[in-house]
Amino acid sequence: MGFMEDFIKKNRITEVECLVPDMSGIARGKIVPAEKFLRILRDRGLRLPEAIFVQTVTGEYPEDDSVTSDENSDIYMIPDERTIRFVPWYEEPTAQVITDCVYADGSPVNFSPRHVLKRVLSLYEERGWKPMVAPELEFFLVQVNKDPDYPLVPPVGRNGRVESGRQAFGIDAVNEFDPIFEMVYDFCEAQDIDIDTLTHEAGAAQIEINFNHGDALELADQAFLFKRTAREAALRHQVYATFMAKPMQNEPGSAMHIHQSVVDADSGRNLFSDASGADTPLFMSHIAGLQKYLPYAMPLLAPNVNSYRRLVPNSDAPINVHWGRDNRTTGLRVPVSPADSRRVENRVAGADANPYLAIAASLACGYLGMAQGLEPTDPVKGSAYRLAFTLPRHQGDALQKFNACKPLKEVLGEKFLDAVTCVKEAEYEAYHRVISSWERENLLLNV
Repeated sequence: MGFMEDFIKKNRITEVECLVPDMSGIARGKIVPAEKFLRILRDRGLRLPEAIFVQTVTGEYPEDDSVTSDENSDIYMIPDERTIRFVPWYEEPTAQVITDCVYADGSPVNFSPRHVLKRVLSLYEERGWKPMVAPELEFFLVQVNKDPDYPLVPPVGRNGRVESGRQAFGIDAVNEFDPIFEMVYDFCEAQDIDIDTLTHEAGAAQIEINFNHGDALELADQAFLFKRTAREAALRHQVYATFMAKPMQNEPGSAMHIHQSVVDADSGRNLFSDASGADTPLFMSHIAGLQKYLPYAMPLLAPNVNSYRRLVPNSDAPINVHWGRDNRTTGLRVPVSPADSRRVENRVAGADANPYLAIAASLACGYLGMAQGLEPTDPVKGSAYRLAFTLPRHQGDALQKFNACKPLKEVLGEKFLDAVTCVKEAEYEAYHRVISSWERENLLLNV
């Protein structure tokens, strides 16, 4: 804990935000004065109720909660000193730190998202493997929307007009919102969030940020913090940044593509290519694991009812888990690359996914393929949209598949699957109680 104490004193920090990523990837936790935070470190005094991990995206608690204790007892927040950073948008010097949660006896809360990712990484570590990931996050900028009954609208750029056409990879289109992105880069630099390129995507005011590859837990932390950062920068310019999977009906959806590879933990050698630069059997098994198990892991990759609106044909989003070389119509794409950066890109996950859980799920599926020595199908040439739609079509279907997969239960933990299920079933039931504008418009007077 000495590093955190030095950081706080050196930078004259006055407050510390202690963050806990919940099941939806929302930052929960506590804000404490810096002096109190330092005292708390010595006696493990930061506590939260256990049920924080079964809160729904609306902040409700499921009635059918068989996961947490009847007493809803306290859990203890243990700050990870490697994650302490500035919060650059406050005037007062403020720090933030991501915390792990444990019970009174020191055992981890095994259905917390950050622990689940650590659990998957420990399986790789046992075999001398180390996964490397590089997420790509897409999001939309939209005008402030105070009434949820009204559709979202792209914001007004510096030319005074709303972006209406498709400006994929447009430089000038990105520059329409340059003040926002300058602030995003400044905020990221202050927080050691290692973002790489920024591009305009196919949708109106849709942006993609790429992260440099690295340690899976570190990249999940960065993606978690980046979402908060982008929303804050946009709000300071009277605009929303949204990571909804499909925020506008006539625009493409937003993804979180996950590039992943596996290296030897000791030498750092990429295990997906051999000395001649050819694909290894381990790489093929990793792809096969993704093909076999991703359809069962969809509640972690497409966690919301809106997530499934993105997964439609001819929309730059996959409908199946075929793989191909440099083929963006497949769920699994192998980019053209040198041997030492051989990797597979999982294109299934939505931008709305919790980064810890999406990365954990993707790595767990690849791990199962390697551990079981699975073999993939032949790579697809041409469009994968001509092939069958094999991903779940809605959240209810996804939850059924999720609970039927014993290998995923063993890798991720049965209690975690129960926690996800009770949270997502509660959200699904709440969604079905809402009558949409489409129903009022088309059914009110016609049926």
